[in-house]
Amino acid sequence: MTTTSSTAGGGVGGDAARVNMAFIAAIVAVATIGGFMFGYDSGVINGTQDGLERAFDLSKLGTGFNVGAILIGCAVGAFVAGRLADQVGRRTVMMIAAVLFILSALGTGAADSSAVFIVARFIGGLGVGAASVLSPVYISEVTPANIRGRLSSVQQIMIITGLTGAFLANYLLARTAGGSTAEFWFGYPAWRWMFWMQVIPAGVFLLTLLLIPESPRYLVVKGRGSEAEAVLSKLFGPAEGRRKVEEIRDSLAADHHRPTLSDLIDKTTGKLRPIVWTGIGLAVFQQLVGINVVFYYGAVLWQSVGFSEDDALKINILSGSLSIVACLLAIGLIDRIGRKPLLLIGSTGMAVSLATMAVAFSTASMVDGAVHLADPWGMIALIAANTYVVFFNLSWGPVMWVMLGEMFPNQIRGSGLAVAGLAQWIANFAISVSFPALAASLGLVVTYGFYAASAAVSFFFVRAMVHETRGKELEAMTG
Repeated sequence: MTTTSSTAGGGVGGDAARVNMAFIAAIVAVATIGGFMFGYDSGVINGTQDGLERAFDLSKLGTGFNVGAILIGCAVGAFVAGRLADQVGRRTVMMIAAVLFILSALGTGAADSSAVFIVARFIGGLGVGAASVLSPVYISEVTPANIRGRLSSVQQIMIITGLTGAFLANYLLARTAGGSTAEFWFGYPAWRWMFWMQVIPAGVFLLTLLLIPESPRYLVVKGRGSEAEAVLSKLFGPAEGRRKVEEIRDSLAADHHRPTLSDLIDKTTGKLRPIVWTGIGLAVFQQLVGINVVFYYGAVLWQSVGFSEDDALKINILSGSLSIVACLLAIGLIDRIGRKPLLLIGSTGMAVSLATMAVAFSTASMVDGAVHLADPWGMIALIAANTYVVFFNLSWGPVMWVMLGEMFPNQIRGSGLAVAGLAQWIANFAISVSFPALAASLGLVVTYGFYAASAAVSFFFVRAMVHETRGKELEAMTG
């Protein structure tokens, strides 16, 4: 493959490095299919709620648990994958995740009861949790420092592409069938086919993972230096490959012991390392701002304020498309202005747009038992919601995953990701499952007011706790 010279400051190996960008691009393309599956499996539920409620006779709380079942699996999957990746490798665990995606797609579409559906969604959650933490860390471990942020941010584009792909597939299936609950191919309702469609990208993910190498940093940790050198030589050239292997070895703990969860404890103070608390905080705040309420319940929300099912599904596609544009902008900025400034910009923009949504919903009235927004507040809420989505995907969407993949020192990267990933998905579960009940009991004003307040608090958290990682080699990360 053709190699290109990397002369940008902070790149792997400095000015003399020869970076095989074609190989790196191929690796990133495959790894980020995990992000696509993360998004698709998360977003496919949006537009199927009517079918689930009819098929399983669900209450609002029951709907919340069927929607949120995946998130319990995500929490478990993220924690187990972070630890398992230190034992059997990043690529191997991503392959396990691909198999879980396939099993979940088949099971959710065929479920004949709420219990079976929840189990199948839990299995899918294990795959999503694994992909959510391992795709970004794998990318960070095979890319040059000077472009690591841009390449790692592709993960978020693929997450949003997966979400948008699910929204588009759901829209087309529902429109072709005449509704999400209408009978479609082979006599099955369209909402079941919405889940079965996931088998296609999951199968592509599994097959393409066979074509990429294991993470060289994992190989060094496991004492497989010659294999790591071969991968790094293909990435950056022979001389740089040899130098990088030694640099990775030197960055590990002095006794080169097997990474364990106890590495997260500061041996001087006996407390959790500050860098771990920062990772947990980033992970939790990303969910407290309520982003997945828009992606999981968007169709239901917009129908509740007067849009038809067809229009609500179109709005989902619009939100997904705007998210992709925002992620592309983030890619252009993340290695230029840094991670921390983007987080601060995002916190500010989300706080304002979420507060606007809360104000808009304060004008709502009940018409025939449903929430109704009179003109112009319906359009203001719609614009504010999409503005919020843009700010999220310009900042906290990609940047949180980039930072979790790069901010931890080599020795604790797997364990740090396990803990932060667990916290992220627990917060995701709490926000997503509670939304239907909170919206019904406290109203959308209080619910979105809470998300706005969380966005405001996240600004001060970033100012106090987050340190810039732009341009730093992974071996230079401390904490």
